[in-house]
Amino acid sequence: MNNAWPLWVSIRSIVTPDHSCKMSGNQKLENRLPKRAEHPVPTTTHTRSNYRTMAAALTSQVALVRKCNRLLYSVRSRFHTSNGLSSKEHYKFVVLGGGCGGITMGARMKRKVGAEHVAIVEPSEMHYYQPMWTLVGAGAKTVSASARSTASVMPSGVKWVKSTVMKIDPKNNTVFTEYGKEISYDYLIVALGLQLQYEKIKGLPEAFEHPKIGSNYSVKTVEKTWKALQNFKEGNAVFSFPNTPVKCAGAPQKIMYLSDSFLRKTGKRSKANIIYNTSLPVLFGVKKYADSLWEIVKKRDMNVNLRHNLIEVRADKQEAVFENLDKPGETKVFEYEMLHVTPPMGPPPVLKGSSLEDEGGWLDVNKDTLQHKTYTNVFGIGDCTNLPTSKTAAAVAGQSSVLDRTITKVMKNEKPDKKYNGYTSCPLVTSYNTVILAEFDYSGQPLETFPVDQSKESRIMYYMKADIMPHLYWHGLLKGLWGGPGPYRKIMHLGMK
Repeated sequence: MNNAWPLWVSIRSIVTPDHSCKMSGNQKLENRLPKRAEHPVPTTTHTRSNYRTMAAALTSQVALVRKCNRLLYSVRSRFHTSNGLSSKEHYKFVVLGGGCGGITMGARMKRKVGAEHVAIVEPSEMHYYQPMWTLVGAGAKTVSASARSTASVMPSGVKWVKSTVMKIDPKNNTVFTEYGKEISYDYLIVALGLQLQYEKIKGLPEAFEHPKIGSNYSVKTVEKTWKALQNFKEGNAVFSFPNTPVKCAGAPQKIMYLSDSFLRKTGKRSKANIIYNTSLPVLFGVKKYADSLWEIVKKRDMNVNLRHNLIEVRADKQEAVFENLDKPGETKVFEYEMLHVTPPMGPPPVLKGSSLEDEGGWLDVNKDTLQHKTYTNVFGIGDCTNLPTSKTAAAVAGQSSVLDRTITKVMKNEKPDKKYNGYTSCPLVTSYNTVILAEFDYSGQPLETFPVDQSKESRIMYYMKADIMPHLYWHGLLKGLWGGPGPYRKIMHLGMK
């Protein structure tokens, strides 16, 4: 009730004792207006003055009624939406997070138990197809093309709790939001994504105020990448990969290949020195695709430094400081004309101390079933989990079908029988019209959908990445209708995979 009190005071402040605003809403407008004259009145100057006075009173009272209605609507909204008052609600399924995994599982649970039994907790007004940001940073797509309102992707009928999760209490099957709301559940699906940690690099995020720095990992900075690329004149173009888990591990080098292509098209490549500094000991985690990427790097005269981690940005001097991870404490300064930063990333802070996390802070789930290792009514999907596979939207698709099956079995008190094989995919964009489509499993072995060598650059795969996959995302995955290419892979390979 405390949150509604200021609104009630506002209503009282505009309503005089002579014109009180009733809460019932049944009082007819005409009962509140001046009565019409019983007999005709001669038209005189005095009469016209009376009419003007009556008209002014009428206008004033209509405005009063409208203002009352608006305030009453606001009060009712406070009581009937989920971002205001302290209260307690219960749902069969509560989904934490309205990103890729959360919306997908919300749609699937809606079909399983009915919309009225599902709640999704998500504070953001906008939902982004983040895989498109690689192309946005290179000027091939726009941010607006990657965006839709959260309301438009929210499964119809489910409860959207427009708030941030502040605490999870799995022992009591309850979550708490920032407004003090308690939400209890029978089953909990955690899909909170991961946390971008630009602040762990000295000089960031304030360095983004300078025009030569960008990052494709945030909606706030992705367009800065394109501006820095367009304004490139001469010198080093530096690209980083952090010493933490990341989402879409191929993205940090995709923008490097696209930048190379852009500089060639604009006649600036001869004046550019392209440098890729990665904390990893390899260019890419799957050897088949790494071999192809090394060929591209050598052919296009790019410089790759392994085991180099970005620790500081000196924007005023256009310098980036990297630590040699094989020689702790040893650093090297790189001057830059353009710098693309891939930030350190970590698990959602709300998991800390919840007893749901592993030693690294990630949601601790069974890698086969996606069920929590301790709490059998808790499940996880996507970037927030400790699943030992690359964190991508393609991985979420593969996980969603398995998790759907796992939940069905658990609800029947049966043992989960479908296993997630770690399938993930990374369309490695190598130019404005070519892609190497990497697909692989937990073991790092290729798990390719098409009956061709996907380690080769392909124009068709670029078309899939740029134009087909976004439609599959919006109209398939987020509707809970796309569980990955597994069934089609068998058809493509005549049942051999």
